Amino acid sequence: MLSVTLRTLRIRWAGFTGSFVALSLGVALLTVMGLALASTADAPQRGPERFAAAPVVVRGQDTLRVPTPVGARESPLAHPRPVPAATVARLRTLGPVVEDRAFPVRATGGPADLVGHPWATAAFAPYELATGRAPRASGEVVVTGDWARPGQKVRTDKGSVRVVGTLTARGFENAVFFTDAHAARLDPSVAQFVVRADPASVRKAVGGGAQVLTGDARRLADADPGRDGEALTAMNALLGTAGGVTAFVSVFVVASTFAFAVAQRRREFALLRTAGATPAQIRRSVLAEALAVGTLASAVGCVLGSHGAPLLAARVADEGLAPAWFTIGEHTWPYHAAFWTGLLVALCGATAASWRAGRTAPTEALREAAADKGPLTRGRLLCSVALLLTAAATLALSLTADPSDLLHRKTYISRPMLLITATALLTPLVLRPLTRLLTCFPSAVGMLVRENTATGVRRTAALAAPVLVTVALAGSLLGATATLNDAKTTETSDRTTAALVVTPAAGTAFDTTTLHRLGAVPGARISPTSSTAVHVLEDGVALTRSEARAATPGDLAATTRLPLTAGRLGDLDDGSIVVNEEWQRHRVGDRVRVWLGDGTPRTLRIAAVMPTGTGGNGVYVTPRNAPGAGVDRVDVALDQGTAPGPVATALRRALGTTGGVVLTRDAWIRATHPETNRTTRLGLLLVLGIALLYTGISVANTTVMAASDRVRDLAVLRLAGATRGQVLRLSAAEALTAVAAGALLGLLVTGVNLAGMWGALTLLSVRPTVTLPWQALGTTALACALLAVVCATAPAALTLRRRPANLAGIREQPSEPGRSHHETSRGKPPTVGP
Repeated sequence: MLSVTLRTLRIRWAGFTGSFVALSLGVALLTVMGLALASTADAPQRGPERFAAAPVVVRGQDTLRVPTPVGARESPLAHPRPVPAATVARLRTLGPVVEDRAFPVRATGGPADLVGHPWATAAFAPYELATGRAPRASGEVVVTGDWARPGQKVRTDKGSVRVVGTLTARGFENAVFFTDAHAARLDPSVAQFVVRADPASVRKAVGGGAQVLTGDARRLADADPGRDGEALTAMNALLGTAGGVTAFVSVFVVASTFAFAVAQRRREFALLRTAGATPAQIRRSVLAEALAVGTLASAVGCVLGSHGAPLLAARVADEGLAPAWFTIGEHTWPYHAAFWTGLLVALCGATAASWRAGRTAPTEALREAAADKGPLTRGRLLCSVALLLTAAATLALSLTADPSDLLHRKTYISRPMLLITATALLTPLVLRPLTRLLTCFPSAVGMLVRENTATGVRRTAALAAPVLVTVALAGSLLGATATLNDAKTTETSDRTTAALVVTPAAGTAFDTTTLHRLGAVPGARISPTSSTAVHVLEDGVALTRSEARAATPGDLAATTRLPLTAGRLGDLDDGSIVVNEEWQRHRVGDRVRVWLGDGTPRTLRIAAVMPTGTGGNGVYVTPRNAPGAGVDRVDVALDQGTAPGPVATALRRALGTTGGVVLTRDAWIRATHPETNRTTRLGLLLVLGIALLYTGISVANTTVMAASDRVRDLAVLRLAGATRGQVLRLSAAEALTAVAAGALLGLLVTGVNLAGMWGALTLLSVRPTVTLPWQALGTTALACALLAVVCATAPAALTLRRRPANLAGIREQPSEPGRSHHETSRGKPPTVGP
C-alpha cells in the first residue's frame, strides 16, 4: 500500500495542496506563538528608570499583606500610605533627603502625557541638559525632548511658564521640571524620598513603616512598575487564544479536505476493493497519505515559524503590546509542540475519512451517478448531536450556577466552538432545504443551481462549512463584546439620575476649595464621589479586591438610583457598607471584616446588597472609609424648575482654570461608554484573520478539487447552447449560494450564542440588548463571497478554453476523401468515449 500511497500523492497533488498549506500555516503560527510564550516566561524584569542613579529610595507601603493558614496573601493598595513624618525626620539625620513629586501637566503644544517633577530629582535618572540651564526661579521649567526650546513661553494648566532648558529624553516619560519650591506648591503630596545614606542605616531608621528600595527594587518607585508584567500577561492571553483557534480551524479544514477527497475517490477505492484490498488496507492508505502530508507540512511550518517569531516580537514591541526589550529566546520545546500538534491534526482530520473510505463497497466501481448518496454518516450525526447536547448542558449549568461566567472573555471566546462544530457537522443535512429556499426564484439559472447544489451536497457543504466558521466566529466574538459593552452602558444609564456630571482633568482630583465653589452654585445639589477599593478575605485564604466608590448617602441618593436586592441606601453610614451578591457574605445585617483602600482593617455591617450585574456594581462606602481617595467625580442634581444651561455655565465658572469638564448626563454616558481594550481588540482581529485565511484556503482547495469532476458537466452545458459567460455566471451563482447558506448558518449560530449571553445578563438583573455586529458580519460574508466566486470561476474559465466536444469526451470520425467534415459528421453519428 505504500507504493499506492506515494503514487496517489504524486498524481493527486492538487487535492492535497490545501491541506498542506493549511497545516503549514497552522504549525507556523503555533511555532511563533509557542516561541513567544516561552520567551515571556524567562523575560527579564525592567530595571529602574527614574531612580537608576539614586542611592536609596524610601516609599510608603503600597501592598496589603494578610496572613492566612496557607501563607500571606498580597494585593496592591488603592491608596498607598505616605511615609510617616517621624520616619522622615529620622531620615534627615542620616543624610540629604530629596522629596519626589509627580503630577500631570497639560501644556499647549506639549505631549499629552506630560508629568511634572521637582528639579532636584532630575539627577537620579540621570537626565542631562541638552540646551540651556537649570530652573532657578518660580515659573521657569526644563523639559525633556524637543517640543519646546529655551526662551519659549508655554501655557499650562499650572499657569504660564518659561522654558529655560531641555533635557535629553530617556524614553520612559515626557517630563517637565519645576524648581523644588514651585513643585511643592503645585503638589503638596510627597510620593517618595531619595536618601543619600547607607542602606542599612536607612532600613534601621524606617523599621516597618515604609519600603526601602535599593538595586533593581528601585524600579518599584517608577510610574506603573507592573506594566511589563501586565503587558506580557495580556499578550499571553492573546497568543493562547489565537493558537487555540488555529488548531480548531486547522482540524476543520483538514477534515473537510480529506472527507471531500474520499468522496471523490469512491470509485478508485472500489476498484482497489475489487482488486482484493481489504477495508483495513484502504484505511491505512488514507492515514498514510495524511501522515506523509502532515510530516512534510509540519516540518515546513516549523521552519516558517522560526523566521516569523522574531518579526512578531518586533511588531508587538513597536505597537506597545509588549515591552520594548522583548525578544525571542532560544527554546526547542515550541518546535516539538507545534510539529507533533500539526501531525496529530492531520491524522485526526483523516481518521473519519479513512473509516468512510474503508466502507466503500466493490460495487461502487460500477456507479456512474454523480449524486451524493448519504452525505451525513451515522458517526457524524452522533458526534453533532453529542456536541449540541454538550453545548446545551454547559450553557444551562452556567446559567443556573454562575451566569457571570458567561461574561468572561475566556468563556465567550471558547464556548462558541462547540456550537460551531456541531452545526458544521450537520451542514449536509440542512443544506438541501436551505439551498432550495435560496434558489426558489423561477429561472433556468435558479433551477440549475438548485439541482447542482442538491446533487453535490458534499461539495456544497465543503464550501459552506468554512464560511459558517468564519461568520459565526465574527458574529459571536464581536457580538459578545458589543453586547457586554452596551449592557454596561445600560447599567450606567439606569443608575445615573443626575442632570450634569463634573469631572476633573485627567489624573487629578478636585480640591476642597473647588468643591465648595461647586456646591455654592444656585439650583444645584452636588454629590462628590471618590474611587477607592475594599479587600475581603473569603474562605479564609482568598484575598479579593472589589472596586468601590465613596459617597455621602444623602447626596448619593439624590443623583444615583442604585439597583438594590435587599436593604436601603439610607442605612449606609460610617460603620456600614453596600456590597453586591458576588461577595461570599451578602446578607443585610451581617458584619464583615474588610481592609480599606489604604490597608486599614475595619469591621463593617452590610447595609444593602446590589445584584452582580456586569461587574460594574461594586461597593459603596462613606468618605471616612476611603482615606487617601480624592474626589474624581461630582454628580449634580437640579432643583425643581431649574434649567440645566445656566447651572452648567455657573459650574464651569466655579471650576476656573482647574481643567475640569461639565457634561450633561447623556454626554457623560456617551463619553464613558466602555470600549474593548486595544489588546483584546487586536486579539479578536487576529482570530478572525486566521479564520478568514483558512476559509480562503479551504474554498480554494475545494473548488480546485471539484473542478476535475465538473469538466463534463460544463461541457454538456456548452453543447446544450450555453455561452461561456453563462457557464461562468452559473459557477459563480453556485459558489454564492454555498456562501449564503454558510453565512445564514453562521448567523444562526451567532444568534444562539448571543442568546445565552442575553439570558445571563437577564439573570444578573441587567436590562440587556443583543447587539449584532452587522458591519463585521457583512464584511466577513462579502470577503468569503469574493473568495468563493474567484476560486469557482477561475478553474471553470481555464476549463472552458478547450472545445466542448473534447471536454465531453466526444471523438469524431475522420473525414472521407472528397467529402467535407460537415457531411461526414452528418452521415455518421459521433463516437462517445475514448
